Amino acid sequence: MLNSAHAHHADVIIVGAGVSGLTAAHHLIAAGVTVIVLEGADDPGGRMATETVDGFRLDRIGQLLNTAYTEPARTPGLADLVLRPFAPGALVHTDGRTLRAGALTPARALTSGSLDQARIGAALGRLAALPEERILARPERTAHAALSSRGLGTTLRPLLAALLRDPALTTSSRVADLALRTFARGRLAVPEGGAATLPGLLAAGLPPGTVRTGVRVRSVATNLVTTEEHGDFSCRSAVLATGARAAAALLPGLRVPQFHQVTVIHHATPAPLPWDGSLLLDGDPKWPVAHTAVMSSVDPTRAPAGRSLVTTTVLGPPPPARTVAARLARLYETSTREWELLAVHHTPEAVPAMPPPLDTRRTVRVLAGLYVCGDHRDTNTVEGALRSARRAAGAVLRDFGIPLPAAPEAALPVAA
Repeated sequence: MLNSAHAHHADVIIVGAGVSGLTAAHHLIAAGVTVIVLEGADDPGGRMATETVDGFRLDRIGQLLNTAYTEPARTPGLADLVLRPFAPGALVHTDGRTLRAGALTPARALTSGSLDQARIGAALGRLAALPEERILARPERTAHAALSSRGLGTTLRPLLAALLRDPALTTSSRVADLALRTFARGRLAVPEGGAATLPGLLAAGLPPGTVRTGVRVRSVATNLVTTEEHGDFSCRSAVLATGARAAAALLPGLRVPQFHQVTVIHHATPAPLPWDGSLLLDGDPKWPVAHTAVMSSVDPTRAPAGRSLVTTTVLGPPPPARTVAARLARLYETSTREWELLAVHHTPEAVPAMPPPLDTRRTVRVLAGLYVCGDHRDTNTVEGALRSARRAAGAVLRDFGIPLPAAPEAALPVAA
């Protein structure tokens, strides 16, 4: 219980039970270090949240993963995570026609009569073959400037906007190239059962009592974490694994980045909607939709039998419901009059912005005994959040004189 002195001490106190905090806890515990994770909310998981409405599982932010991600397989606790992949590539609706980006080789695209698809395939193929260090050594500018100079802005812009969640493409061109490289090497995917499945597995895999929810932290030092209502927690080291703004509030001097806002809109159809599991990108900037998918075709666990779940992402504030319905009717070539609006989730600070110049591996060690991790210390993806946590755990263990255990190399299961 929280009243005992033993419950108020651990080798490491982690503040924040989102993906990064839970992952750091797993790496540290695997090395024999005692850990307590403090979370102010009532449940762990942070922004990777899923709510259930009438049998539908609705993600709040709708993060896209990729089967080419390496960090999930290196993270203890995620062995049972199953990824549900979208159809290969992605559909891009632009200029009244729909092309598939990334699914065809240049030769096959030319055979099909699509020069645009051939050019996209060639560009993605070149990026897929490049080592990561070569991409990080490239001259840096904005993603928009890089696309324009390569003559691929019209066709690849919707894809990059979706991958980066940055409609203006102000993101560093190096990060954009890394995102396209990952896209070319794997398939976009979502966790089976909803985004919350991932942090749920992490939390469930920790020893009982490790995660303490409803505990609001007031201050953090190298050997002491003070809470609002649950007393002080002593430690040898502390790890801040909150969002960037909360981390800066607890540790003045940390930079607070700009953020990209995201709105996720969920509709239920009265009957199953035929769809091949593709992610559909809207390349028309006059409309607010960034991308949409029949999510239940990708992951059948997200909708009750006999109905479909359509999930739509807007990279901005919530647009009028009628505007979205009208655009979806055009994109899916079907009437949306009988579709039921299940939820509209708007997150003003959904993901940290990553403009140039950018260090994609920002330091996680503030000083001996004080560390920080999260997607604001790496790339702003689930992969980046997991990687920053592993780096932070490694820094803690090095300062403790303990080697970081070897990470497994096995890939995560991908549903057929």
